[in-house]
Amino acid sequence: MTIDPKQIELLKKKRQELVTAGGADKIEKRHQSGKLTARERLNLLFDPYSFQEVGTFVRHQNHNFGMEKKELPGDGVVCGTGLVDGRQISAFSQDFLVQAGTLGRMHAKKICDVMDMAEKTGSPIVGFKDSGGARIQEGVEALNGYGEVFYRNVLLSGVLPQIAVISGPCAGGAAYSPALMDFIVMTRKNAHMFITGPDVIKAVTYKETSMDEIGSAEMHARVSGNIHFIAEDEQHAVQIVKKLLSYLPSNNTEDPPNLPYDISIDYDPSMDAIIPDDRSAPFNVLDVIQRLVDNGDFFEVQALFAQNLVVGFGRLAGQVIGIIANQPAYKAGVLDIDSSDKGARFIRFCNAFNIPLVTLMDVPGFMPGIEQERGGIIRHGAKLLFAYGSSSVPKITVVMRKAYGGAYLAMCGQAMGADVSYAWPSAEMAVMGAEPAVNILYKAELTAAADRAQAAKKLADEYRAEFASPYYSASLGYVTDVIMPGETRSTIALALQKLSSKRELRPAKKHGNIPL
Repeated sequence: MTIDPKQIELLKKKRQELVTAGGADKIEKRHQSGKLTARERLNLLFDPYSFQEVGTFVRHQNHNFGMEKKELPGDGVVCGTGLVDGRQISAFSQDFLVQAGTLGRMHAKKICDVMDMAEKTGSPIVGFKDSGGARIQEGVEALNGYGEVFYRNVLLSGVLPQIAVISGPCAGGAAYSPALMDFIVMTRKNAHMFITGPDVIKAVTYKETSMDEIGSAEMHARVSGNIHFIAEDEQHAVQIVKKLLSYLPSNNTEDPPNLPYDISIDYDPSMDAIIPDDRSAPFNVLDVIQRLVDNGDFFEVQALFAQNLVVGFGRLAGQVIGIIANQPAYKAGVLDIDSSDKGARFIRFCNAFNIPLVTLMDVPGFMPGIEQERGGIIRHGAKLLFAYGSSSVPKITVVMRKAYGGAYLAMCGQAMGADVSYAWPSAEMAVMGAEPAVNILYKAELTAAADRAQAAKKLADEYRAEFASPYYSASLGYVTDVIMPGETRSTIALALQKLSSKRELRPAKKHGNIPL
C-alpha cells in the first residue's frame, strides 16, 4: 500500500510549523538579540542526527479565555533524547516564541514524560529554562504541572545528574525546578531568575530595585550562590554543560568516566616552593590544584561564590575526583556560612555519584563575628561536618598548613572518615594557633617575663614543634603519613587506585537529618 501523497505533505507541513514556531520574523529578531530558538539549543547540545523528539504533536487542552482559538506548536516546549559525545542524555527546551514558553498541563506532561524516560534509561537530564512562568489561563492545572515537575526533580535527585540552563526569564515558581537540580548554568545576558520581580517588591516593601539587582547571573553567581556557572551566551552555556557531563556518570549505579593512565608519576619539585616561609602569608591554592590534576585541567564549580573555599572536578591519573580546598588567598581560607553551604552541597553530589573526594586543607578556623553567629554559623558549619561524615566514597585529605579547631574536622580530618590523611611538613594541627594558645597556657609566665614578645615567640615555637607538628599527630595515628609536597600527586594517585574497591556499611536508616 502506498501512502497518500497528501498525507506526506500534511506531515511535512506540520513538522515545518513546529520548526518555525513563532514565525520567521520573531526567530530573526531573536537571533539579532543573541538568542537561540528552543530547537537550536538542542541541536547544539546533541551529536548530529542523534536527537529523537518526544511528544512532538502534543497540543494544549485549554478551552477558556480564548485559548481554544490558539495553536501552540509543541505546547511551548521541545523534549527528547539524544547523544552527547556518544552518551545518551534526556533534555527539554522551553520555547519562548510559543505563548512565552509558559507552562500548562500538557507542557508539564511533556517534561515529565522525558524525565520518566530518563529514569528508565539511566540518563542525565538537561533542561533549558526560558519561560514566562505558569500559564495563567490554565490556573490550578498549571500549578499542578509545576508540582509534577518538582516531584520528579526530587525523585531523581541523587539518581541522575540534573543540569539546568537559564537562558531567558525564570520567575516565580519556575525558579524552583532549577533550584532542585544539581547544577545551574545561566547566561550573562537575556536571562533573569527571581521569585518576585521589582514591581512586586516595590508594592510590598516600598523599595526600588532592578532586574539585575535581584535576578542577574552576576548576582546569583557572586551573592546568592544560586547558580554554579555564568555563560557569556547560549553557545557558551552548551559548552559548559558538555564539559560538566564529561566528569559525571550517567547515573548513580555507574562509576564516573575515568580514563586510562600510567600511574607512574614523577616527583614535582615546584610543589615544595608553594608554601611561603611566612606562616601567615597567603598563597593561591589553585597553584596546588593545577599541579595535582592531569594536564592542569581543573573545572571549578561556583568559582565566584564563597571564594574562600574552592570546589570542582578534575582527573588524577585518569580518575575523576572532586576537590574541596581552602583558599588562603581569600579571607585566609576561613570557613563561614556561605563556604560551608558551598562545600556541603558539592560533597553530597560527589558522594551520590561515586566521585572520590580529595580535600586540601589550610584553614585557620571558622569566621568569627556577630553576623556569622546570628546568621547560624553553627548550623551551616554542621552541614559540612554532616556531608563529610555521611559520605562513603573514597576520601583523601591533605593538610598543607593550618588545621585549627573545629574547622580541622569540618575539612575532613581523619576522625570524620578520611580513609587516608596526609600532612606536609608545614602542617600545624591544633585547637588553635600557637600564638593564642601560649597566651592562654602561659599567661602567668608571660605576665612576669621581662620581654613579653620574646618570651611569647619562644614559647610559641616550642608549642608548635611539640604539640602542633604533623609528627605529633602522626605519632597518635591521626595522620597516615607525612609527605613532601612534591610527592602529593603520586601519593594520592596510588591511594585512589587502592581505594577504588572501597566498601563501607552504614547503619540501616531511611536517611540522616542534615542540619538545614
